[in-house]
Amino acid sequence: MSEIAFSPASRLDGRVAVIAGGLGAIGRAAAKRFAVLGARVGILHRRAQWEVDEFLATLPGEGHFGVTASITDSAALASAAREVRERAGMLHLLVNTAGFTRPVPVADLEALDDALIDSIFASNWRGVFATIRAFHPLLKESGDGLIVNVSSISAFTGVGSNLAYVAAKAGLDVMGRSLARMMAPQVRVLTVSPGAVDSSFVPGRGSDFNEKTAAATPLKRVGLPDDVAAAIEACATTLRFATGQVIVIDGGRAL
Repeated sequence: MSEIAFSPASRLDGRVAVIAGGLGAIGRAAAKRFAVLGARVGILHRRAQWEVDEFLATLPGEGHFGVTASITDSAALASAAREVRERAGMLHLLVNTAGFTRPVPVADLEALDDALIDSIFASNWRGVFATIRAFHPLLKESGDGLIVNVSSISAFTGVGSNLAYVAAKAGLDVMGRSLARMMAPQVRVLTVSPGAVDSSFVPGRGSDFNEKTAAATPLKRVGLPDDVAAAIEACATTLRFATGQVIVIDGGRAL
């Protein structure tokens, strides 16, 4: 019998969250939601320090901080985990939003060259695993940790920016299920799977793409970063008796 009740919570007071890719659109939205609920937020990033400082100043609450590391650099991630331990002493929530892609038509096999495949898998699978590997000891020590990976409906529809991205996200979904079994009950693992999101994540997608996608989506709009952030928040609050699941937030796009 677990000593953890896994009861729904309305607040995150006293909890520490690290968001990898925290300066991206979804990362920023999740950070704001966590801070409003009382969590202390750490932003894992690789941008200029002024940019993270400027964003952290907009968050309610105190003690928020930035940590610099690339998710494709395991040594830097290990150093970042040590810094989080030194600065916060604990970690309860790890959100993986960092990633990379580039549009390549599925029929253009030559355009999906080895270098692009390797970079996509490094950012969207290996980097997520490496981040989890670095921070898992802290999460386990908390006794009630949570990992939320941000995937994509392309993982099961097979339609996305390119075939390597689709395959990497499918691997991410499988990783979440496998780690959920291994890490329970001290750490839960959930995956949030959005459809098209109104952000700059996929280069070249603009208002025309959004309008066409919205028309073909049952709820008649594309997703917003805050739609995904709301699902991440739910994983930490109302969906506490859940692990190993993929939560689809796509407005019905995959139907």
